[in-house]
Amino acid sequence: MSIYVITGTDEGRVAEEATALFNDIIPPDSDEFTNEIIEGVADNAEDAFQKCSLTIEALQTLGFFGAEKVVWLKGANFFGTDRSSEAERALSGVENLLQVLQDGLPPGVKFLLSATAMNGVRRFGKWAKKSTDYRSFDKIDTSKEGWEEQVALSVKRIAREKKLTFDEEALALFVQRAGADSRQISNELDKLHLYLGERSEINSEDVTLMVSVSHKGVIWEISRAVERRNAKRAIDLIDSLLAKNENAVGIIKASIIPTVRNLFFAKLTDSYGGPNRAPAGIKAALPKKKDGSINTWGLKMAATGARNYSLPQLQQAMSDCLHADKTLVTSGQDHRMVLHKLIIKLCDGQRAA
Repeated sequence: MSIYVITGTDEGRVAEEATALFNDIIPPDSDEFTNEIIEGVADNAEDAFQKCSLTIEALQTLGFFGAEKVVWLKGANFFGTDRSSEAERALSGVENLLQVLQDGLPPGVKFLLSATAMNGVRRFGKWAKKSTDYRSFDKIDTSKEGWEEQVALSVKRIAREKKLTFDEEALALFVQRAGADSRQISNELDKLHLYLGERSEINSEDVTLMVSVSHKGVIWEISRAVERRNAKRAIDLIDSLLAKNENAVGIIKASIIPTVRNLFFAKLTDSYGGPNRAPAGIKAALPKKKDGSINTWGLKMAATGARNYSLPQLQQAMSDCLHADKTLVTSGQDHRMVLHKLIIKLCDGQRAA
């Protein structure tokens, strides 16, 4: 194979995989003058056309003394569906490049394209999927059940490459703080690597001290505050998100409702020895992952916090969440006050024995 395409919404992973592949396919003993890298970030449609023209010129120019070479159009941002990518001049440049690739590259020339997005409906995208070594890396959807386990696998893979390991609690904390973006994950692991020195195992104290809290991490911190019945902490975090113009409905649906639901089901299934041992009727109501299996990660994380509540308290909490959600959507009440009152209701009262 002489043509490679690496794309996807996970820009960090795309950049990582493309760099590794470039280093793998360049000719042995080649130097910086043998291979050509065209930076693919275009400012506008005309710039995209010119970058395609430069790429075509590089592909059609033989290496010194007929040597093999690789041409890399790196981090291109004009193969997607945005306004600039759909402009006539950009499309014309991409079509010209496609024609050159379809006609066949000169002997010894390889082409690598890394792109932040690929329109699979357009001719180039359709052709690339069928006729090239095509690899796609998309961000994990953190709105779906079971995203934590997928991110944890990615974290462990990147950590292993850096010769780092996690204890179980530290891994869960890292996943929730760093979020799903592989570039962010890699950066945070690099910080931990420097901090650890001669150590290689990461514990929860290391993560708390060194790992920045992403937007998803703030959502998780709200969840942990509710589990611990720490109303002040939860309210402060909610206010920090609202100050950044985050949507109140989004906050309750992303953080508070899933937390209370997991607390309820963790408490309910605890008497059966865990979710996998619960009766079929209860299992049917448990949160599921994409493949239909039970999302045990979320329930496992909630198990400790569930000890701070009784089952009746959590039943009432579910009702309070439903009422608050409806109020946010259908009434004109101040959203900040609605969330504050809900948090106070959830965290108020005696701790469960």
